[in-house]
This record gives sequence, C-alpha cells and structure tokens, in this order.
Amino acid sequence: MRRPRTGPGAAALAVTLALAGCTGAAADGAVTVVASTEIIADLVRNVGGDRISVETVVPAGGDPHSYEPTPADAAKVARADAAFTNHLLLEEHSLIKLFDSNVPTGSPNVSLAESAEPYGATLIPLVENLDLDVVWLGLAVRGKGPGRTADVRLSVTAVEGPGRFAAYLTDALGQPRVYYDSADGITDADVAVLPPDAHTHLNWSFGAAGEYRVTMTARVDAGDGSPPRQLGSGTFAFAVGVDPRGALRDGRTTLLDAGHTDLAVDLDTGQVFARTDEQGDIPAGQVVVDVPDRAVEQVPDDARFAFLGAPGTRVWQLPQAVLGKHVHGEIDPHLWQDVRNARAYAEVIADTLAEVDPAGADLYAGNLDRYLGELSTLHTYVGAQLAKVPPDRRNLVTTHDAFGYLASAYGLTIAGFVVPNPAQEPSAAQVTKLTETIRDLRVPAVFVEPQLAARAGVLKRVAADQGVRVCRIYGDAFDHDTTSYVAMMRHNADELLRCLGGER
Repeated sequence: MRRPRTGPGAAALAVTLALAGCTGAAADGAVTVVASTEIIADLVRNVGGDRISVETVVPAGGDPHSYEPTPADAAKVARADAAFTNHLLLEEHSLIKLFDSNVPTGSPNVSLAESAEPYGATLIPLVENLDLDVVWLGLAVRGKGPGRTADVRLSVTAVEGPGRFAAYLTDALGQPRVYYDSADGITDADVAVLPPDAHTHLNWSFGAAGEYRVTMTARVDAGDGSPPRQLGSGTFAFAVGVDPRGALRDGRTTLLDAGHTDLAVDLDTGQVFARTDEQGDIPAGQVVVDVPDRAVEQVPDDARFAFLGAPGTRVWQLPQAVLGKHVHGEIDPHLWQDVRNARAYAEVIADTLAEVDPAGADLYAGNLDRYLGELSTLHTYVGAQLAKVPPDRRNLVTTHDAFGYLASAYGLTIAGFVVPNPAQEPSAAQVTKLTETIRDLRVPAVFVEPQLAARAGVLKRVAADQGVRVCRIYGDAFDHDTTSYVAMMRHNADELLRCLGGER
C-alpha cells in the first residue's frame, strides 16, 4: 500500500481516515462506496475491483456543476462505507451538503482534489480572461469559515440611485434567477447565497443613467444549528452612463472600468471589499464601478425578463458573460484532465479503501499497481498523440472552461470557450469576437462536450460560418459511447489529433 508524500493536505486526509474507526465491509462482504460522478466511480472500481459496490449520485451524462440531488440520493449516500467527491467547488453546493449531512458517522468522506496534492497531484489556478470591454463583475467569498457546507449570505440592504437596480443570472436554458431587485423595495429576499471560498458571475442591471450606491451586508450560517454570524457591510458606488470621475468627489479613490472584479467578503475579517485581478483588494467605500453607455442593452421581448422593464426599454448591464450558474473557487477543479493527477486520485482511493476494509488491503494494493501502470501508459499515449499536432494548431476552443490541466500537461493553448451574453441571443460583437479568434488563430476545429449541448449553438454556428469542424471532447461526464476514464482520455487525445492535426 502506498503512503502519501508529506504535504499540507496529508494531515487532513489522515484525520478523515482515522474517523473510519470500525467501519468495514458490509454484511455481504462488499464495501459500499458512493461517488459524486461517473469519472470518480470508474477510478474507484478500478482500485476496488469485485470487493466493492459503487453507486454514483450524478446520473449518466449529468453535469456535476448543476445537478440537484434528490431524496433517493440521500438514501444512497447514507449507505456508504466510504464516499468520494471531487469538490474544489466542482459539484453543486447542495450536492456537497448532501454528502456531508448523510455520510454515516465513521465512514470517510473524501474530497479527492483536496486530498491528492500530497500524493503528487498538481493544482493550477482557474484563470478567467474574457477581454470584455466593460468590468466583468461577480460575487465572491474568501476563506473557508466554519466548513465547506456553510452558507454565506450576501444581502443588498440599501440602494440609492435614479433607477431600478437588479442583479441576476441566466441558466443554460435562458431562465433568469433574480438575486437582487430594488423595484419592490429592499427586503430579506435580496440575497445571494454562496459556499465558502466560492465565486460566481451575475448580470448587474441599472434602469436609468446616474450615480448609484449599493450597500451589501454579509453573514455566515455554519449549518450546525448555531446562530448565523454577522460579518461586515460596505457600500459600492456605480457610475451608470455618466462620467465616473464625478462619483469620485465623495473621496472614493479607485475607478474600476475593466478586468475581472468581485464584490467580496472575507470570512476571517468580515470585511466587504472589491477583489480585483490587477489592483488587489480595495475597501468598498473607495470603489467606483464604471457602467458606460456601451453597456446599454434592450430588454428582450420575453415575459421572463419583465422584471427589467418593458420590452425594448434601455438598461445598462454589466454582463454575466459565462452562461449558466457558474459557482467555483480559485483553483481549477478538473484535475483528472492531466492523467498524472488521476494517478494521485487512485492512490488516495486505495489508501481510503484499505483503512475501511483492512482485510482487502492487499487486493487494493495489487489493483492499484495494475491501474497505475495502465494510467502511466495512458499518460504517455496522450502526450505522444498531442505531440503530433503542429504547434500552430494547438489552440483549443470548447463549450466549457474545463481543459486547463489538459492544456498545461500536454502543450495546448486555451483559445476560448462559449461566453454568450445571457438574457438574450449573443450580440453581433460577441459572435464577431469568437469568429475572429477562430479565424485569426486559424483554428481548424472547435470542441463540444456531449452534456453541454445547450451551450453549443453559437459555437456550432460560428464553426459552420468559418468552415471548421465541430468535434467531440469529454470534460466532466461520460456518455453512452464512452464509459471509462481511460477510454475518455484516449478519445480526447485521438479526437484532438484528428481534428487539429490534419489538413482542413
């Protein structure tokens, strides 16, 4: 049995495994394991073999970013001798709560991405750079607070300004979910809830030009029955369709008019602040956010967006940019796209199963050795296939930002992914930008994930206009054609070579 390399995550895993106590194989001899996704379940089966029984919560072809669990899923998790999630905010927060609330006491509940680093996994930051011509404004929570299942409530408690203020997101099917809306007054319903160390994107809409003041207040609920803890409060200024320098007259010192910024709260200090990529942290009271006239949109003729105003009404809107609910952390959670990280996952799994079921330790160790050999061969194969792609063709355009590890490990470049402006059809400028990326980089193909077909329309249309291929790539889920991790990664390597490496 392998032991982890020493590192900051080793102690946390050791504590988790120590909690296994007397837990062991079920009465029928099989160890019951529950995994959040099919990819994790496949890794567990390869290590556990016939000695374990594996169930998956996210169904075949499902998206772990958005899957909402059911009562049947809770019952499934409650039977687990061991449970595995990916986490690093890959899974929907309600899914993580399901695991943490229902995994039996004494059964290990392991987040593989967070446990794999001392086993040799490499983590990379999640870099978002969409080159918008206005501020890309989100919400964020910094710090872990009382635990990964805590709820951090970011409330709007006051709005001053000449028009209606609203903030909302649009899912992949175009359905808006409103978090803040000043039209009916500010109430307890004007709140967004995030997990610790999380980040999300919203549309920020203003109904008239002028200066606005938006006050945000934060509190954290540990979810353990204790009273919520109040955090801080701060007021952000927005210059909407007016000279933003005028809003600096009240002593504010920093203008935010480009780049990626989050309105954030720190769980340790309680401070509410603007977190920027370029300028660091800025207290709320020193910030003016520019919402220029080029951000003007028309309210679509769609009853779902009536909260913004009458159809055709002008609104100033900072775009959500990434379509759909997109809560994530600062580390890219898709570690398995580098096969070497999947090896680390397998080692964590083997040690966990051996702690739960000591009688099966030798079998798990033998299965692990075999599987590590298979994964080493796979890593070599993926690298060799992608090395055949000419350097000027290694630009990857996909439906979903899930391939940073693949690019980093095997010499690709992430050239773009689908980012239509939610709430309406993508603008001509956005389609032009995607078109220019494909044309200027001479991208020979774009790649669509089977489970994200709803996000692929723009990509397919631009590809058709540019005469480039539309090819299949697997990110977070299998489908009926590909049902194992090894098959998935071999397919991705072969498909990337076929679609990027050949003549158009």
